Order: sequence, then structure tokens, then C-alpha cells
Amino acid sequence: MGAALLAALILLSVLVGTTSIPLAEITAALRAGLAGADTDPSPTQRIILELRLPRALFSAIIGAGLGIVGVVLQTTTRNDLADPFLFGLSSGAAAGAVFVITVTGDVLGIWTLPLAAFCGGIVASLIVLALVHSLRNSAPEKLILAGLAVSFLFAAITNYLIFAGDSRAAHSIVFWMLGGLGLSRWQTLPLVLFGLLLIFAYAFYRRRWLDALLAGDRTATSLGVPVQRLRMMMFLCAALSTATFVSVAGVIGFVGLMVPHLARGLVGTLHTRLIPTAALIGATLLTASDILSRMVLAPQEIPVGIVTTSIGSFFVFALLIGFRPRKNRQ
Repeated sequence: MGAALLAALILLSVLVGTTSIPLAEITAALRAGLAGADTDPSPTQRIILELRLPRALFSAIIGAGLGIVGVVLQTTTRNDLADPFLFGLSSGAAAGAVFVITVTGDVLGIWTLPLAAFCGGIVASLIVLALVHSLRNSAPEKLILAGLAVSFLFAAITNYLIFAGDSRAAHSIVFWMLGGLGLSRWQTLPLVLFGLLLIFAYAFYRRRWLDALLAGDRTATSLGVPVQRLRMMMFLCAALSTATFVSVAGVIGFVGLMVPHLARGLVGTLHTRLIPTAALIGATLLTASDILSRMVLAPQEIPVGIVTTSIGSFFVFALLIGFRPRKNRQ
């Protein structure tokens, strides 16, 4: 049922836009695109195949990836409020993107912004890992504090670049920092696919170790789990994956925080079912949010991060007043 809902949302995402396109034309365009017979596509086919279809796929892939990253971080840090943007990853990516927008420009064409944001996110994650390693302690609280410190550092760098840069670029900077899927193109699809496959494959491969962490570090160690190494490797994979997502979609907050709670409410805490469920919920949530971002002020589009942040704020309010999603018994 969840997969059917996601498929329906992806189809709706292709339908929704400033230009109204009948379902029959979408079907015809998809057939022509798969057949590769139409060497001179019509404007409608270009809108469908080059803009809306990749955008729908990107929203599903990035949402799934952020959901899994949220599960991994909440398990390894034992913090129910942990998400991909608590550790400076988004701030580093934002600094890299703002640097090319305000200073260098599109020196590498369409790849300039994604590569700069990716490099910024990786630099931020490496600084966090270096800080934790220098302390000889990868305890969850140390990882969180290091991430917050790096986040503040790169936020300051970003704000300086915005203040010192070209004011005419302010709109594009703000839109990108609030999250958006306008850069979704077939050329960058392998990048986000890599991010999703990396975090899914490693988290699912180590799902038993993640289950052991739920009982605490001492219990996990007694079961033969190398807790510190697992925590550092999980963080590194989460950082790499998040950097790929942010490099294309900007800063999309709260997806990684909400999805693990919703998934645990449906299937419990064991990761064999939790990881794929989180991926499905994350994909559904971000796809639906992207559709709303194009409908709220139609024909104008708002950043999808505004939608996810609005939903996430109410979700956090619910957590604070004591609501917990129902957890199935194992």
C-alpha cells in the first residue's frame, strides 16, 4: 500500500506545475521517452521528461535517503532529536554553495553548485570526525557537540559570504538554503542515487549491530560489536550521503527527524524492517511536500524546505507534549 501511494504521488508530481498537462499526454511522453523514437520532442514532452519526471524521482530518492540517515543517527547517538543537519553537514554544504554563487560563479557549468556543496559538506564532516578523534572519545554526546560547533562555524562563514557578496544573488542563495528541487536533472541523478545506495547498503548490512546498540554500548560490546568503529563508520556514511542530497536539493530540514519516529511507530525498533520502512516513508513525505510547495502559492513555487519545516515544527511540538507514535511489539 505504501509503495502504491508513493507511485501515485510521483505521478501527481509529474502532473502538477504551472502548465496543466493531461494524463494522456504524460503517458504518451513517457512511452516516447522509453522508446527513444522521438528525436525532436515537443515542448510538453520536454517539460515532462526533462523537468518534472527527474524532479519527482529526485524527491523520492532524497526523501528515502534522509529517512535512513535519520534512523542511523538516532540509533548511533541514542538521541531521538538527531537528524542529518545536527552535525554541521548542511552548514558546510551551504557555505560551499554560497561561495560559488557569490564568488566564483558557474565555472564548471551545471556541476558547479552540486560539487561545491558536496565538498563543503565533506569538509564539515571531516572536521567533526577529526575533533572527535582528537578527544579519543566517540561517545554520542561528544559527536553531537562537535557537530554543533562545526555547524556554528560554517554558518558564520556563510553569513559573511552573503553579506560581502553580490546582493543580486541573495534570492537564489535564500531559495537554495531553504531547500528546493529545481536543480533536479538527469545528469546529477547518479550522484543522489549513490548517496541513497551507500547509506541503505551499509545500514542494512550492519542492521544486527544497530539492533545491539539499542541495548546500550556495554551490551553491544559484550555481543562483539565494535561500538566506536561502528559509530564512526555510520557517521561517515551518513555524512557522505547527506552531502550528496544537500548538493542537489539544498537544506531540507526535519525529514530525517520525523521519519524514524513514524517508521518505528509502524514496524518497531528492529532495523531489518525499520530501514526499508523509513526509506518508503521518507520518499512519500518529501514527494508530497514537493507537490504542496508548488500548489500553495501556484503558479509561484515556494522552497520545499518551508513545507517540511512547517510539518516538522508541529511534529516536534507533539513530541514535547508527550505524544509518541505507537510502537508495534517485536
